[in-house]
Amino acid sequence: MTVERPGRTAWIDAGAGIAGDMLLGALLDAGADPGAVRRQVAAVVPDEVEIEVGTVWRARLRATRAVVRSTAEEHPHRSWADIRRLLGGSTLPQPVRDATLAVFGLLADAEARVHGVPVDDVGFHEVGAWDSITDVVGACAAAADLGLTEIVAGPVALGSGRVRTEHGDLPVPVPAVLELSAGWPVSAGGEGELATPTGMALLRGLAGRSGPMPAMTVDRAGYGAGGRDVEGRPNVVRVVLGAPDRSPAAPATEELVVLDTNVDDMDPRVWPGVLRELLDRGAADAWLTPILMKKGRPAHTLHVLARPDLAGTLRAFVLRATSTLGVRQTTVTRHALDRTWTQVAVESAPIRIKLGVEDGRIVHAAPEYEDVAALAADRDLPVRQVLEAAVAAAAAAGLHPGTPAPAG
Repeated sequence: MTVERPGRTAWIDAGAGIAGDMLLGALLDAGADPGAVRRQVAAVVPDEVEIEVGTVWRARLRATRAVVRSTAEEHPHRSWADIRRLLGGSTLPQPVRDATLAVFGLLADAEARVHGVPVDDVGFHEVGAWDSITDVVGACAAAADLGLTEIVAGPVALGSGRVRTEHGDLPVPVPAVLELSAGWPVSAGGEGELATPTGMALLRGLAGRSGPMPAMTVDRAGYGAGGRDVEGRPNVVRVVLGAPDRSPAAPATEELVVLDTNVDDMDPRVWPGVLRELLDRGAADAWLTPILMKKGRPAHTLHVLARPDLAGTLRAFVLRATSTLGVRQTTVTRHALDRTWTQVAVESAPIRIKLGVEDGRIVHAAPEYEDVAALAADRDLPVRQVLEAAVAAAAAAGLHPGTPAPAG
């Protein structure tokens, strides 16, 4: 059996602010492979950028700085719709692609609200520039390379004063950062622009919740530097990595929201794309229920499960993407098993096995369907046959309910 690196917990300390290059530098400083990050960035914007990684000091504290430099004579103007197509056609691993789409979706929605334009038309430097694409893809790739399965972030310092932008002289925090800060604990924290739109979108897209450092056995910490060296205050983002506390505990509990709406007048061929886009934008789950409405009309109820901070963004998307005139919202409590991943070999190819774990023991073990479908297509085999082989391989590897979960 081939086992992936065990799941890790990360805590992001943004008490000095956050920017995309700072978070990328912190993740690299914490042990992410620069070569893997560069390859995945090149899969999206080939021959456009290079990433230089070096050591710097900020207020006498050592840190890693990731500097993104252009290697192209000119870069195309890209809207959010262009970036979605760019990512969809790339060879990024699915988890990295999903995380990148979620981060850019948050950023595009915030910029669209600020500027009063349709979200697909958003096309200015915060979303479309090569350096923002590099920061977002790079940070998502670094998080995946580190095997992070839980990310928590603390309060964010936004800064104060004013800053010069391509839209003119703006107050700090700039409007897009304020949009992305909704529902998250923040403070001024100092003079100047301490949090950028890209940095806030990465934090909101990658971190599942805000809070103090979670219980963990600390592995190491990484420090990522910004471009400024501020006297008396290290201008860095800190990332603390560790093994999650595996002491016996009840399934994790969190407050989520469910968005519901009934639709009886929409072409059913549209639904698969709507569900896929909701997941890309950060929904925890999205599904349809067939119903019978008044006057005997067949219809569907769309259900969207999401974190409360994403409710506004997802609700706005549902109102744009479907023919509904209104959306209901309900607060729910979810009790979830710990989840981790391991691999088995089928036809000499790796297939991920998702494990539901409680008190360190397996409750459920299931093959990842996307891996099964990809292998079936590659070897011209029935999906059913590959799925059965993956289940048998998991059983042969000892991945049974009640047995200890693999530790690495």
